[in-house]
Amino acid sequence: MLKNAVRCIFLFYLLWISAANFLGISQVQASQNPSPKSPQALVTGIRYWSGATHTRIVIDLDGEITYKEHLLKKDDVLKKPPRLYIDVTVAKLSPHLKEPIPIEAGLLKRVRAGQYTPDTVRVVLDLESVAEYKVFPLSDPFRVVIDVLGTAPVPIAQQEETSQPPQPQQSKSITIVIDPGHGGEDPGAIGPTGLKEKDVVLNLSQRVRDKIKKKLGWDVIMTRDDDRFIPLDERTAIANSKNAALFLSIHANACTDRRISGIESFVLGTTTDKVALRLAAKENNISTKQVSDLQVILADLKLNDPHKVIPSNLLADCVQRSLVKDLQHYGQVRDLGVKQAPFVVLIGADMPSILVEVSFISNPREEKWLRNPRYLNTLADAIVDGLTQYAHGVKMITGQPEVSASTARNSN
Repeated sequence: MLKNAVRCIFLFYLLWISAANFLGISQVQASQNPSPKSPQALVTGIRYWSGATHTRIVIDLDGEITYKEHLLKKDDVLKKPPRLYIDVTVAKLSPHLKEPIPIEAGLLKRVRAGQYTPDTVRVVLDLESVAEYKVFPLSDPFRVVIDVLGTAPVPIAQQEETSQPPQPQQSKSITIVIDPGHGGEDPGAIGPTGLKEKDVVLNLSQRVRDKIKKKLGWDVIMTRDDDRFIPLDERTAIANSKNAALFLSIHANACTDRRISGIESFVLGTTTDKVALRLAAKENNISTKQVSDLQVILADLKLNDPHKVIPSNLLADCVQRSLVKDLQHYGQVRDLGVKQAPFVVLIGADMPSILVEVSFISNPREEKWLRNPRYLNTLADAIVDGLTQYAHGVKMITGQPEVSASTARNSN
């Protein structure tokens, strides 16, 4: 009996030692391999464009984050302007961004960034006024875009003018921003014999610019006038900061099926058309899945404002019909129509804005045409004719006497 009791105690002791050793080893291993923390994205830069009534801020990051925005209204007692701040989590601020960025131009007065908590970066915008704002993320690379609409203060000189007798109204020039797609390290689509989209659309855009100045007398701003890369979010920001009346982005189409050809124009919107979504992915330089994510963001941004949607559709229709009509002597040109698609380059534009796919660079016949200066001139004339028709239709004030599309054509 005693022997059995000693044997049981001994076995229990061995089991206890084994369990203790096992737990000890486990604890050592756990301390050597702690649970990984969530990686912090680095806020690498802050870009801005500020006009009288529109400001765009872009927060550049090297990884994905979450964010929350907060609006603080103007405090007249403390003499503080309205402030919009964005808390970015999980993130770390780059050391060279810790100083405030003074702006004192247009709607934006100052940008401040700081490490608010160990895992949160706060970016504060000091603004002249805030009527409306939108915040949305974009990917590849990841960034947060903040668009702010406000009201500009009336300059003293203009206030004095209001007390004077009204003067005869003078015509004012129209500003249009022309955006040649792609550029620099981004060649865009490449044709069967090596023709690059970025080169074709720059050549065409320069022709359109020159013809607009000659025929319409408008002011023309190019988002790029040489072979350089311009981020998509900068392109409409340029148009907004310059208070442009129109925004036109020019591209060449492409498809894996080289038999596909034709002309099509786009306005910003969501779609279920798989072909349009693939094209948007190509022009946005993102995956088709990311385009689907972008559509969710666009739905949240409430893009159905008739004051923007209707003019953009009218502009696209005028340019599309003019292109199809004027290219018929090159053969039967397919009219692919006016469509909606989630193009990043059109997001946030205050003015009527469209994207035109002038031909399929992937189609051998149309690539050959795109190499021909006469064809590019025809495209440029057709685009200007479409702009002229739109201007007459909405009774825009031009810097020169009104001319019909046919008169503009014959004056060249």
